[in-house]
Amino acid sequence: MCGIVGFTNDIDNSNAVLGKMMDRIRHRGPDAEGKYIDDGIALGHRRLSIIDVTSQGDQPIFNEDGSLVIIFNGEIYNYAEIRQELVSQGHKFRTNTDTEVLIHGYEQYGEKLLDKLRGMFAFVIWDKNKKELFGAKDFFGIKPLYYAVMGKTFMFGSEIKSFLEHPNFKKELNTEALENYLTFQYSPTNETFFRNVYKLPPAHCFTFKSGKFTAHRYWDVHFNADNNPDLDEWVNRISDTFHNSVNAHKIADVEVGSFLSSGVDSSYVASVADVDKTFTVGFGTDEKYNEIGWAKNFSKAIGKENTSKVITPEEYWGNLSKIQYHMDEPLADPSAVALYFVCNIASEKLKVVLSGEGADEIFGGYNVYSDPDGTLYDRLPRTVRRTVADIAEKLPAKRGVNFFVRKGRDVEERFIGNAYMFTSEERKKLLKINTNAPEPSEITSKFYKRVKGKDDVTKMQYLDLHMWMAGDILLKADKMSMANSLELRVPFLDKEVMSLAEKIPTKYRVTHEKGTDETKYITKYAMRLASKKDTPPQTASTSAKKKLGFPVPIRVWLREEKYYNIVKNAFESESAEKFFNKEYAIKLLDDHRDGKSDNSRKIWTIFIFLVWYDVYFNKNGEY
Repeated sequence: MCGIVGFTNDIDNSNAVLGKMMDRIRHRGPDAEGKYIDDGIALGHRRLSIIDVTSQGDQPIFNEDGSLVIIFNGEIYNYAEIRQELVSQGHKFRTNTDTEVLIHGYEQYGEKLLDKLRGMFAFVIWDKNKKELFGAKDFFGIKPLYYAVMGKTFMFGSEIKSFLEHPNFKKELNTEALENYLTFQYSPTNETFFRNVYKLPPAHCFTFKSGKFTAHRYWDVHFNADNNPDLDEWVNRISDTFHNSVNAHKIADVEVGSFLSSGVDSSYVASVADVDKTFTVGFGTDEKYNEIGWAKNFSKAIGKENTSKVITPEEYWGNLSKIQYHMDEPLADPSAVALYFVCNIASEKLKVVLSGEGADEIFGGYNVYSDPDGTLYDRLPRTVRRTVADIAEKLPAKRGVNFFVRKGRDVEERFIGNAYMFTSEERKKLLKINTNAPEPSEITSKFYKRVKGKDDVTKMQYLDLHMWMAGDILLKADKMSMANSLELRVPFLDKEVMSLAEKIPTKYRVTHEKGTDETKYITKYAMRLASKKDTPPQTASTSAKKKLGFPVPIRVWLREEKYYNIVKNAFESESAEKFFNKEYAIKLLDDHRDGKSDNSRKIWTIFIFLVWYDVYFNKNGEY
């Protein structure tokens, strides 16, 4: 795993600037560094040695005649097979790296190389003869790639913070991103919080030549159920395919470990991977916020060593600025900090860890997926449910109220992903500033159009795969692991696993538990059954212990005087005055403290933006 930076070379001191940009992302690759500079381009690379750990693997890497040069972040799990194919076609290799396979593969196949790859990647290739850049990002968006055009300079990199060191970079806040973030808890479009800085979307590639940037999608998910195999056949196929993926994801010249929470996803990964070490974090002793005891017992059951850490409130709050610095953009997911700490304890013992991200999106695991047509209330006429929803939407946020709102709306109206913080009306009341931010439905509509006619579960999965997973789940996975110089691999997010999963009928993704009086749904049904082949019974049972996923007691802390005051001081700061109606924000905080409503996630969304803004705009990218 590595970090990459680069820019079209139109400055006199490109070597010094490139060096400073590389220093900004040293945490992504502390083992080695490399540069390539000519009159058209400056490329920089920071290396975390995983495959071919000798200096032969240092980047940039060239093709035989030196006309192509590549910098690459990621891992290609089927590189050995592609290499054999390329050798048979006459290519000469100098190293044993997957990086060199990419450059020879591009030389041989051009963009069609992407169809052959299995892995996670963000890479850029400079063609000296054509004076052209080609770049690509992996299928699911596991590895980040940002870009910007500032004046005559095209710059790109694994992290936005590296751009701060370029003399042509103009740092401005993108207020449209702020308004969108208040609803989604992350930046949901290809724009970022820095104006004119963009994210290359998952499964996209680009070219840049003569000042022109063009990008397009080269791969997509296609849910088309195959109803011929029965449940047992699907379970066997999932088991075989997942074993194959885990074996591929273990390819490394260094030790590999695994994260472990109480959910079936990470348990399945740890069991199949047969790694020696697992890692878990928690808070306090309350089982609602601490999975350590469960993880230790599980690790003992599969004969592995578990390393754990109890995160104190002081540690959690004391590291928020550092977390938001590494995140590049504000992310109001409280579990990001817990993920930082589990990465930290893992990095003390090894360089590579496996994790369970992606299983929920691929196999249908979120509880909200069991919501459509799942209750007696759904049998009421749609007009009645819509009327009740209109009334419920105006009521204070309380447990149960959101149920009536959801049930009165079509999935395209009500579902924007697993987080819905401020409605359009609420964020307008909160913000002092006017923006041109689109409505949430405008952002999600292009994804819903691609799955028009599919069932609601499939629609929600497709949306989450393209938005929630890329914008929240994978953002924090990459940034928190790389902040600790740790490579995080996600065997569920594999092209072969997805190819299988997109054919599984909805009834085997989310199903009704037979023999119960009330409507009770089981998510990831077929996958859970597959996992029973490899995990202890208490983990893989269809009614397994509810996954916590490194939960954080934000709701509790915000009612304590110490942390209430920290947030209130932020809400009364000069930065808050620039953007927010202070009285509205403080009322959310006070009502939460007084137990009138649970506003913890909304409060956290505002607060985290202010933490991030302080780091990047008040302290110029320092924490």
